[in-house]
Amino acid sequence: MIRVILGLKGSGKTKKLIESIHETLTHANGDVVCIEYGKKLTYDVNYKVRLVDSQEYAITNAAMLKGFLSGLHAGNFDITHVFIDNLYKTIGNDVAAAEEFISWCANFAAVNNMNITVTISESPENFSEEVKKYL
Repeated sequence: MIRVILGLKGSGKTKKLIESIHETLTHANGDVVCIEYGKKLTYDVNYKVRLVDSQEYAITNAAMLKGFLSGLHAGNFDITHVFIDNLYKTIGNDVAAAEEFISWCANFAAVNNMNITVTISESPENFSEEVKKYL
């Protein structure tokens, strides 16, 4: 399953993400990973969540992030939830690339029995109906 949290800067996306992470920890049967850009969530997220800074791995585009997610899963089949904060900071401000990445994530999550939540700093009307179904 995939969930997308869309909204402009200051609309509360990260707050929703943090709330979702903490709610997930109450019932998760596996490992929880949060990919962030920079180390801004260190004190906001429970220590049980594996925080990963995308800058430390020089992830700069969607293809690299796909490979990173695939590698995370290959190294740990117990990951049940992945949270990605601020997709645009990691892969760049490209609606088409974000839509293609979300579509890939939906397939990847379904095949690997994972839940993926992504936040994107963008107005929802700039995305297709395909992406809006994950809101």
